[in-house]
Amino acid sequence: MELITEPDDERIGDYRALTDVELRTRWEPPHGLFIAEGELVLRRALRAGYPARSYLVDAKRVDQLADLDTGDAPVYAATQDVLRAATGFHVHRGVLASFRRKALPTAAEVLATARRVVILEDVNNHTNLGAIFRAVAALGVDAVLLSLSCADPLYRRSVRVSMGEVFAVPYAKLEPWPDALAQVRDAGFTVLAMTPAPDAVPIQRLGPAQRARAALLLGAEGAGLTGAAMAASDVRVVIPMRRGVDSLNVAAATAVACWELSRDDPL
Repeated sequence: MELITEPDDERIGDYRALTDVELRTRWEPPHGLFIAEGELVLRRALRAGYPARSYLVDAKRVDQLADLDTGDAPVYAATQDVLRAATGFHVHRGVLASFRRKALPTAAEVLATARRVVILEDVNNHTNLGAIFRAVAALGVDAVLLSLSCADPLYRRSVRVSMGEVFAVPYAKLEPWPDALAQVRDAGFTVLAMTPAPDAVPIQRLGPAQRARAALLLGAEGAGLTGAAMAASDVRVVIPMRRGVDSLNVAAATAVACWELSRDDPL
């Protein structure tokens, strides 16, 4: 363990200004790193094979990592005041870690081993993205495909909200958008565009062929799917609403749709 006494210590440069979304999105992917927050999440990252660059721990919680094989990655400890000044927030979980990213698979590689997938267009809210990955992991879907305009699944907030499930769910970029939706169809999937439109097919009424290899396509919160993405889909699908509610939050809609498509699967 190495003690850090100044927030601007270069050794903890990976953790600087973690609440600055613009800065972090410009810094982390180009430098091939991401930040995990909390002991459970960092342990899941390690189990998924992500190499650790370093650990940053509340000096009072160093024992939390006592059983961890940290390898060549240094363990830095600091007081809460130093942690707050460096990161920009109160690190109430007491443990942060910086990890190296792994190369993403191609969309073709992901589709080759999947039976059901979720496809996201313009979903740039990190909280929603993390919740979607958690739902996908829990509810019988095998992978996620992202348009280039989607948020980074390995951004700290997405990782935290997913409870580390972003490490367990294969994902890939789907480009060019939306033309690459044809690649999904060619792989044997039915592209199901989620929409609140009243003339869409209620999701519970989809036939067996449409359910067999389903690719759920969802758009950003509020705006929904673009016209081009909708036109490139096979079937427009709706979750029936009651009491005049127009639609659900995109993460909630994903969870409902995933559950409906997988409800008859053996556990």
